Amino acid sequence: MLIRNGTLVTAGGMIRADLRVEGERIAAIGDLLPYPGEPVVDAGGCMVLPGLVDPHVHIALDTGIYHTDDDWFIGTQAAAFGGVTTVVDFATQFRGQTFEEALASRLEEAGGKAVVDYALHMMVTDLPPGKEGELGKLVAQGAAGIKLYTTYRPNYYADDATLLRLMRTAGAMGLITLVHCENDAIVTEATERLKVEGQTSLREHGRSRPPIAEIEAVHRVLFLAAEARAPVYIVHCSTARAVDLVHEAAQRGQLAFAETCPQYLLLDETAYGGPHPEWYILQPPLRPAAERAGLWERLHRGWIATIGTDHCDYALRQKTATGSFLTTPGGLPGLETMLPLLHTFGILEGRMGWPDLVRLCATNPAKLFGLYPRKGTLQPGSDADLVLYDPEPEEILTASRLHYVAGYTPYEGWRVRGRVRMVMVRGQIVVEDGVFRGTPGWGRFVPAEAFSPQMARSVWV
Repeated sequence: MLIRNGTLVTAGGMIRADLRVEGERIAAIGDLLPYPGEPVVDAGGCMVLPGLVDPHVHIALDTGIYHTDDDWFIGTQAAAFGGVTTVVDFATQFRGQTFEEALASRLEEAGGKAVVDYALHMMVTDLPPGKEGELGKLVAQGAAGIKLYTTYRPNYYADDATLLRLMRTAGAMGLITLVHCENDAIVTEATERLKVEGQTSLREHGRSRPPIAEIEAVHRVLFLAAEARAPVYIVHCSTARAVDLVHEAAQRGQLAFAETCPQYLLLDETAYGGPHPEWYILQPPLRPAAERAGLWERLHRGWIATIGTDHCDYALRQKTATGSFLTTPGGLPGLETMLPLLHTFGILEGRMGWPDLVRLCATNPAKLFGLYPRKGTLQPGSDADLVLYDPEPEEILTASRLHYVAGYTPYEGWRVRGRVRMVMVRGQIVVEDGVFRGTPGWGRFVPAEAFSPQMARSVWV
């Protein structure tokens, strides 16, 4: 297949060129002529992007307390409509479970259902002292990284000694550690105070997890990572100071990387005073508008390495069941809306360019998590994961037109510019002109390569 007349976008720039797909790979880029009988796609007026790589996704999430209503077909179909051709999700090692069991269970869930490709991080919850060598099996099994939490006691919480021990071993074995950073003691104290005051409605959610909880935990985790000489990736940064701390660590020579999410760039705490506070229950919570502005500024400076959605597709009935932030599952659906939102409120408002979007949402995630250059770029030999994006149409985001089970979108009624015209995953068209053409099971597990410090350093601009 020959894709002609489009503007090809990579992290390095934009060019007018043709692109040939042969089988599952990109075969050539340049001024190309069609072979006799070769299918030709006219991409005139479109940006031709590498398929986005979302580094932080929770499809069919089971926390042990809550379970999202989606499955791997629903979640990856939404990804496809949003131009995301690779999702990096999580296998959770529940207590008493081996890594092999956790990974096999997750792969069984996805197999036969996924329509885009996927990689997996491992949430580590049960690895006692003396068993650290088990982490080496994750490298062999193609895990993209391990994830630890400084909160969510007792199920996920890792104390400082555990953080240090596991980061040190993971780094030595070729794994990057992702950390959810909120100070558990600060969150617990704030939450208990609100309970005593009888202030546990959804509108009070932000007060239960103040900015200092994130900032302190980021500072501490970076210090421990430096001591461990381990690469570290701070997920879903919601405050400017958190990003500053990561940048300062990187300036000192640490392999430290900051991720943020569309919700922290586009939404703020005033949403909790609106008619649907349940839509915005997530951890960390939405912050003051000044934090949103600060994140955009740091993104513009190149201090943020990636943008991920932290997609969680809880149904509206789950979000409205109790009216209390204490018992409402946290997370927002976002896979399908990231691309048009970043185009509209990032590129069109001068906060970023097309190469920046590709760098943050495709190339850098692929580099950090062992998927590059198979994923995240347009070059001969890479997988033919392509998005043709028409930047001109205007649309209004509404839940009824999205492919979630949630029954809502936090961006209901937002006017956006641009539309995904075509999406290919390894050479197969999965979305075309708003119609799903994919096949359940076409999406494959992509084993990650071991973490590469040299590759990781190339994400910084």
